[in-house]
Formats: sequence, C-alpha cells, structure tokens
Amino acid sequence: MADPVLPYQFVSEIFFCGFVVLALSGGIIAVSARYLLHALLGLVVTLFGVAGLYLYLGSFFISLMQVLIYVGAICVTIVFAIMLTETPDQVKENHKSGLRSFLAAGAGLAALSCAFQFIYLTEWQPALSRTDDFSIIAVGKRLLTEYCLVFEMISLVLLFAIIGSIILARGGRGN
Repeated sequence: MADPVLPYQFVSEIFFCGFVVLALSGGIIAVSARYLLHALLGLVVTLFGVAGLYLYLGSFFISLMQVLIYVGAICVTIVFAIMLTETPDQVKENHKSGLRSFLAAGAGLAALSCAFQFIYLTEWQPALSRTDDFSIIAVGKRLLTEYCLVFEMISLVLLFAIIGSIILARGGRGN
C-alpha cells in the first residue's frame, strides 16, 4: 500500500521549488534590467517569492508583512523616487569599459564564494527545534527584545533610502 504522506511531501517540495525559482528569477530580472522600472518589477517578483518562502515555513504573519511592507510600501516609494529622477532619455548613454566589467564580475564571484562558504560552514538547526509560537504577540516581543538591533538597522536602511531619493529628486528634474 502506498504511503499517504508521500504525495503531500511531493506537492510541498514543488511549492518550495516554485517559490525559490520565483525569488531567483525576479532577482535575475532585477539585476539585468536596463531600465529602473523593469528592475523594480523584478524586485517585486523576488519579494513575492520570499513571501512565499515565509508562507512555506509556516510563518503566515511574516509573509503578510513581507507583502504589505516591502511589496506595498517600499516598492511604491521606489516608484515615487523613479518618477522624480531623470528619465532614460535624459540620461546620456554610459559605455562601460571592459576592465570595470571584469572587476565587477570578479567581485561578484568573490562574494558568491564567500556566501557559499558561510552556508557550508554553518551548523543549521532543523526548523522543528525552533519555536512553534509565531503569533503576533510573540513576533512583536521578539522584534522588540531579541531582534531589536536588526529592527533598528532596517529602519536606518529605509531612512537612508528616503534621504537618497530626496537627493536624487532635487538634482534630477531641476536641470
């Protein structure tokens, strides 16, 4: 007799692989797009993939916050910044030198090898040995106690993004 758990596990793995492919393909679109708006759409696809991974891991609240905060608010803010900056017709074509491309590819490969080394050397804990309480109260307490520094660092990154968009907007359309 067939094991009834196997089809559910197979479907679960298909969903996981789908979310990973969604996140990676959006990232590829984001970094290879010629126009900023197309890169932003790639970022939206990536963030939806990450939200799907959170949902797969059983963290429904974090998944919803990912969609509401990052896909909703942050991407709308980036669209606002894109609208305030120069259009592609106003920007002069910048021809990239071969040396710059070579150095960028080398730096990217070095960063990728460091990331793979960190992944390989990390002693991962199974998800079941972690906490089972993903309620809003528990997540809020963790954000304000254990992960307070990370929470503040994210707010600083958002502050710098807003300041950067203001700087770009002031110099963009005034010429």
